[in-house]
Amino acid sequence: MTHWIEDLSEPPALGKDTLRVTPLGGLGEVGRNMTVFEINGQLLVVDCGVLFPEENQPGVDLILPDISHIEDRLDDIVAIVLTHGHEDHIGAVPYLLKRRNDIPVLGSQLTLALVEAKLREHRIKPYTLAVREGQVEKLGEFECEFVAVNHSIPDALAVFVRTKAGTVLHTGDFKMDQLPLDGRITDLRHFARLGEEGVDLFLTDSTNAEVPGFTPTEKDIGGVLTDVIQKSSQKVVVASFSSHVHRVQQVLDAAVAAGRKVALMGRSMERNMGIAAELGYLDVPEGVLVDQKKVEQFRDDELVIMCTGSQGEPMAALSRMARGDHRVQVREGDTVILASSLIPGNENSVFRIINGLMRLGAHVVHKSNAKVHVSGHASAGELLYCYNIVEPEHVMPVHGEIRHLMANGELAEATGVPPENVLLTENGTCVDMKDHKARIVGAHEIKFVYVDGSSVGEITEEDLKDRIVLGEEGFVSVVTVIDRKNKRVVNGPDIHARGVAEDDRVFDDIIPKVTGALEDALHEPKQYTTHQLQQIVRRTIGPWVGRKLRRKPMIVPVVIEVGSDS
Repeated sequence: MTHWIEDLSEPPALGKDTLRVTPLGGLGEVGRNMTVFEINGQLLVVDCGVLFPEENQPGVDLILPDISHIEDRLDDIVAIVLTHGHEDHIGAVPYLLKRRNDIPVLGSQLTLALVEAKLREHRIKPYTLAVREGQVEKLGEFECEFVAVNHSIPDALAVFVRTKAGTVLHTGDFKMDQLPLDGRITDLRHFARLGEEGVDLFLTDSTNAEVPGFTPTEKDIGGVLTDVIQKSSQKVVVASFSSHVHRVQQVLDAAVAAGRKVALMGRSMERNMGIAAELGYLDVPEGVLVDQKKVEQFRDDELVIMCTGSQGEPMAALSRMARGDHRVQVREGDTVILASSLIPGNENSVFRIINGLMRLGAHVVHKSNAKVHVSGHASAGELLYCYNIVEPEHVMPVHGEIRHLMANGELAEATGVPPENVLLTENGTCVDMKDHKARIVGAHEIKFVYVDGSSVGEITEEDLKDRIVLGEEGFVSVVTVIDRKNKRVVNGPDIHARGVAEDDRVFDDIIPKVTGALEDALHEPKQYTTHQLQQIVRRTIGPWVGRKLRRKPMIVPVVIEVGSDS
């Protein structure tokens, strides 16, 4: 049985011709995927994505990989290799290139087009190299060979890395759909050839490792969408990821079959689908798309609205429709289709939107009550196939929560990988390979790097705790003016509460105690600083609020000094 290695210290210095593999994100979480490979002083980055915040991270826009242990070595990075175009694999590229904008970026044609559009918003012109399956690129100490894999976005790639220490096969996100919409299957023959050459370390997608059997084919979805749309007598709204080209294609085809027009809503949806259509990955039937600003010109039964917001994002189109503050109003009898899986951590937000839409009278169709989405990740049966085809020496499960990683490790063992060669790791764990043998050698501390408005990395965990307290418990301000020379309180305490629900007069009982505590301190021989006096106020009022009001609000004491002649 595989297990975790606890209490790892900082890794030792890296020896000559030894490869170090360090995940900086994507392990123990679904998002911010980034792995750094290092050998002989050179670094190769595979993927650089973002993680979207949960409800306990209020005000945060994005979460980035923690690059603190390599931020003084950015000149050693030979390239960034991107496996596919999803945000959790490319979203942090602009933030890395802001540090050094000439790092070469490699990926497939669609992946690079999506990245370049994102970088234009940040006013960064990257150096890019488009690669295809079967292509081999020498990047300093690394030789990368690219393999076609099937995923929920076109043009996904796995990458095989050859080094002096041994070889690594990184699947990226993948599944083994045998009837993909674009006809591009995961190239298992290529995997087998690499297995015959020898895969020393296999980094495998773990997201669906707990799901038995095989992930259903995308083609199963098209008929269901067509049926739902044709049976709808009013407006249809379909929410999906803004990069899910295949799902948008199916919605376009279903709309045409039902004689409806389609309006794309959401800036990222419009941008990404424009790119996909321009490059030939999306086939847009003539006359089916209409400008979102002209939807009022059509009857409800003539329209399908394709929008973002399937994960409950508060500012996305679907959330705003559920709140009634979007130009598209959801009315009784409308149909809303959530054509995506739930990302762990988003469940409450999504259910809140479903409830809001149903309250408006909409018929809500989602994965739990109809086959309107299939995952983009390999289930347990597909992973077993891969292990048997590749026959890796060592396995390092990636991309998933701890339960997913452990389930993936158990699958590897079931196919004959020795338990000691199944390396269960977390973000920051360092795996060293020398002479084709891999082992865990230590770990760096990895933190969340928060993007909050224009600030990057400035928000701390303490700041988030304060925001949660403010949101859940409210705050109490206590303003007091003292005369230090005459050792007395000359004004206040003035106590005001926000978000506490009680009238400010409830604090009348504690005001004399705050005054007494301050004047006692002023009469002591010790000279208290203003900060220390404020702490006395906090210690006096805090326990009282807890007992009296059964609340733990943020308490903000302010002590102002004036002269005796004031």
